[in-house]
Amino acid sequence: MDLTDKTTIKDYKSVPIFNTLNDNKAYLSEIFKDSSDIVIREFEIEKGPIALFVYIDGLITTDAVDNAMKTLMVLEGNEDIIKQIQTHSLPVAQVMVIENYMDLLNGILSGDTAFIVDGNQTAINLGLRGGEHRTVSEPQTESVIRGPRDGFNELIRTNTSLIRRKIKSPRLRMKPMVVGLQTNTNVVVSYIDGLADPELVKEVVARIERIKIDGVLESGYLEELIQDSGYSPFPQLQYTERPDTVAAALLEGRVAIITDGTPFVLLAPIVFWQWIQASEDYYEKFYIGSLLRILRLILLFIALFTPAIYIAISTFHSEMIPTSLLLSIAASRESIPFPAVVEALIMEFAFEALREAGIRLPRAVGQAVSILGALVVGQAAVQAGIVSAPMVIVVSVTGIASFSLPKYNAAISVRILRFPLMIISSIFGLLGLIIGIMFIMGHMARLRSFGVSYLSPIAPLSISDFKDIPIRAPWWAMKKRPAFLKSVNKVRIGDMTEKKGKIGEAENNE
Repeated sequence: MDLTDKTTIKDYKSVPIFNTLNDNKAYLSEIFKDSSDIVIREFEIEKGPIALFVYIDGLITTDAVDNAMKTLMVLEGNEDIIKQIQTHSLPVAQVMVIENYMDLLNGILSGDTAFIVDGNQTAINLGLRGGEHRTVSEPQTESVIRGPRDGFNELIRTNTSLIRRKIKSPRLRMKPMVVGLQTNTNVVVSYIDGLADPELVKEVVARIERIKIDGVLESGYLEELIQDSGYSPFPQLQYTERPDTVAAALLEGRVAIITDGTPFVLLAPIVFWQWIQASEDYYEKFYIGSLLRILRLILLFIALFTPAIYIAISTFHSEMIPTSLLLSIAASRESIPFPAVVEALIMEFAFEALREAGIRLPRAVGQAVSILGALVVGQAAVQAGIVSAPMVIVVSVTGIASFSLPKYNAAISVRILRFPLMIISSIFGLLGLIIGIMFIMGHMARLRSFGVSYLSPIAPLSISDFKDIPIRAPWWAMKKRPAFLKSVNKVRIGDMTEKKGKIGEAENNE
């Protein structure tokens, strides 16, 4: 059989299930030739025709396949065997009748078991998926002191079930999609019907449908292909391992994109202020969450601007430094052969190299390398007269501040922007730094995430949304969902809760 014209699963849509079992067996053997993990099990239904079970070893539950086969072997067959099995004979919850090889192959490669009977031009896909997989565990990238400990894993059905456990609503939608001509990766677009803006949902689905790529191995593929501005250093979608974070986003009217094979779920749209938000902010008292957000915002500015400010002031504006501090800095830099910008670039490069090495090495070794490496390299560089002690302090404070950002991709954006700001500050001083800040703000003002302004609710201004950005108001005060999301149902807290405020005090007064 010539299969040279069949390069993707979609090419098999025009191929019907053959009427004879031998033809189906030969065709499947040709499709899956040289594939040791494909099992084509032929058996005889009692007093009936010959049948086939086709599955991939390692993707199915063997016991379930054995039980199904035992049931079928003692079943008296006839010409309508497929219909009989589908309706009341097969002990399998998920059963789908198929008529072409596209659906047949898609089911087999996804972990289903195909059941084909001689003399029938239809087959059945049995939902007997299983195999080895990672169990639900605490997320590694988003740890919290207070909050749920469950995290997504690599199975898409496990991830959708974790979201269902958080949101027990019949309006929670899980729209299935398939992306990747060769990988045929399952993708689910999740939203709450009646909350999410229908135009937002349509746009997300349309962008995913336009993707024509050989394979999608991680949600990062989708993120890069569907974001608004591919060259922007700022993240335009949020990714998370936490089901509670996804549930909270869906309840605000956002859309979640769940990709099979990865524990990271994408959320859209996002705004700049989500850089400093963490799920734990909503589990502690509102003033604690507000304080932590303000602290993160200050640390964000420190991580982004501190090296550039030090370079600009020490190089061009030394009169701004108090005399005693200026003398101390001058004494420490007396024997340094490099200008301040070269010092900063050397130390930043060393710090970034140690951070990357700490991530790639085994965890027990990586932590020791990161801490001891930074101490040893910094001390050695100062003693060797390559960099000054104040520069080591500036770079260390900057690195610590960048660790405080809850979103890893936001921290990477800060690390990237730090270098051009240092260079422009070394050329033009504080004027150059101001120019750099203006460019960044102008770019952020033009940036969109699925039609939502990146600086919302500052630009355009929405006073009502200030209750959750940048601080976190009490729950009883946040009656409405964010206006910039254009949710269909804008109210999330009832009037009684809003009027009473602290429900416990209201009950005591009664």
